[in-house]
Amino acid sequence: MKIVFIQTGGTIDKDYPHTTKGWAFEFGEPAVIRILEKLNPSFEYEIITACQKDSLEITEIDRENIAKIIKQNPSSKIIITHGTDTMIETGQFLAKTINDNVVVITGGMLPERFSNSDSSINLGSAIGAVNNLEKGIYIAMHGIVKSANKIKRDQLTGKFY
Repeated sequence: MKIVFIQTGGTIDKDYPHTTKGWAFEFGEPAVIRILEKLNPSFEYEIITACQKDSLEITEIDRENIAKIIKQNPSSKIIITHGTDTMIETGQFLAKTINDNVVVITGGMLPERFSNSDSSINLGSAIGAVNNLEKGIYIAMHGIVKSANKIKRDQLTGKFY
């Protein structure tokens, strides 16, 4: 079955084009596109942009829209790329409303455009997870995959556990 990737923005999708007044981040095409080009996947996929925001700017309306996209899509396998600051909140919101899908939320501590980014490994973990887990809402970060209702984040190190 096809995997649907939903872009919401976050660090994974940030790009830092040089402008005449210095450097500032912008959101462009989903980082998933570049990562999947390197992977040459053995599965069908679709990429949908829900929004392009820093996760601190994601609202309940955005989360409702993400849930609507999931419910309206025939695929049962969903990966959401999301900013790390509020991905747990989005996961917990979706856990209350989504029952028939495997949804894995992932992102990056550094933009995918950076050579030392963790984005590719996190997305790879999410792909492996979405293909093997039972229905539910999960987060894949830092080499672990846990239920959105059980995962925690160390505020000092930024690591998920």
